[in-house]
Order: sequence, then structure tokens, then C-alpha cells
Amino acid sequence: MTDTPRAQVDDLLRLMTLERLEVDLFRGPRTNEMWRRVYGGQVVAQALMAACHTVEDRVPHSLHAYFMRPGNPLLPIVYHVLRDRDGGSFSSRRVVAVQDGQKLLNLACSFHKPEPGLHHAVAMPATPGPDGLPDFRAILAKFAETMPPERRNFLDIGRPIEFRPVDGWDRFPPERREGPERYWFRAVAPLPDDPVLHRVLLAYASDMVPLNATLRPHGVHFLHDPIQEASLDHAIWLHDAVRLDDWLLYVQESPWAGGARGFSRGCIFQRDGRMVASVAQEGLIRQIVA
Repeated sequence: MTDTPRAQVDDLLRLMTLERLEVDLFRGPRTNEMWRRVYGGQVVAQALMAACHTVEDRVPHSLHAYFMRPGNPLLPIVYHVLRDRDGGSFSSRRVVAVQDGQKLLNLACSFHKPEPGLHHAVAMPATPGPDGLPDFRAILAKFAETMPPERRNFLDIGRPIEFRPVDGWDRFPPERREGPERYWFRAVAPLPDDPVLHRVLLAYASDMVPLNATLRPHGVHFLHDPIQEASLDHAIWLHDAVRLDDWLLYVQESPWAGGARGFSRGCIFQRDGRMVASVAQEGLIRQIVA
């Protein structure tokens, strides 16, 4: 990733620009990440974008993804879209992500033609606003010396999405804490006025912090402690129009962890109070024994 916020967001938009190889076959550009594996949210978002290229006049409203193996950031990923159904109001798609002959991810997603209907939603919880809160990476930078050397390069990677934690990060790893964990987040530069793109980018961002909620009750963090962490499956329900270049509040909790797995669920609210998405994820949180 490059340095300026505008360049970081432009690089993210480049990642979402897929090459059509055949009618339902797409190739995503490779990332420039310094990690040994591709960020899972990138694979989910590119797979969803591939599915979006096969649907007209409908927006994605839900997806369910299973991660099967990590991707190599030095190689592109190919996405095969299967058109399961196009009904009067809904369309169903499946997407298989393949790299170097190996399946990385299976994704099922559904699209809906916008229509009026009954409406209710939980209220956004009373939360301090994002103004004045430090970015997550700026907080972590204060504790760089306590991180294993091989993990400090996390702090050197420019991020197109900034996260500002609301709840107490005055020590690292953070103190044990029960209850919800809250983050404000947004793209670091303006985005095009494309409602489908904003939903795809919400899928990208939604995978960044859920596993933190599974570790916080234990006072550990993957950048500090010997934890093997990886998303296993990821589900999103997209309830309403969203803008990712305006602040959103991610409220998440982890009701369960055990057997080297942790489960988290969350709600995402636009700053105006609208609930725009729900997220659920199970991930690997394996303690590494020396």
C-alpha cells in the first residue's frame, strides 16, 4: 500500500476492479500486502464484486463465506460465479475463489430488488463520537516495543479503512473486558457514488476486527501473544444503504469461545443512527505452545 490516504483508497478501488476472463469467470488483481497471506476481507469483497457483475437492478443483501486455505499475496485470485437462480425479486449466486489450482473460499450471496415494506431496527447505542479518538494503528504504535519483531510490520502498512476504538486501549495487550467492543470506522478518502461498491467495501472492512472481540475477554491480542488467528467463516446481512466514506459504528460481542475457536457477532450503524448491517464470524484462535 502507498502512503497518502487518497493513494491508499485508490489502491483499494484497484483491488475491487476485476478482469472478466469469461462470462462468469473473473480475475482479481494481486495485493501489495506485506503479510504472508491475503487478507480474508479482500477475498470476500472480490468474490462479492464478481457476483455483482452478473446481476442487474438488484443489490446484495446477504452473504455467507467459508475460508478453506490462505491466499498468496503474490498471485492473483480467480473467481468462478455460479448463477443459481434469478427470480422475480431475488437472485442467488455462488462464487468459488481459486488460486494456483487450489480453492480458497466458497461464498454464497443473495440479491434483492429494492421494494417497500414493514420496518423496525434496534437503536444505535449511545456512544462517544469519533472526533478526537485516536486511530487503532496509532494506539498500537505506542506499544511497538512489546510486539514480537516479526509482527511490527503491521504498523508500517497503510490502511484504506481507519478504525477508532471507543473502549479503553490504554494498555497492550488490552485489559480483560466483558461486554460489547465498539469501533468507529470509515474509508480514509472519498469514494465514488456507487451503492453496490459501498456494500462490497463494507464486506471488505467487516472482517478487520471481529476476532478482537473473541480475544478481549482473555486479555490477549494476536500482535502481542502467541496466538494463531484466522477467519473460518463470515456472514453479513446488508440491511440498508451505506456510505463507507462516512463514519460507521461497529458494535460487536463474543458470546462464546472454546476448542481453539471464537465466535463474534456485531451490528453496524451509520453515523445518523441507521442500522445498516449485521455480521457474524467464527475464527481460529489457537494458542501456540512453545
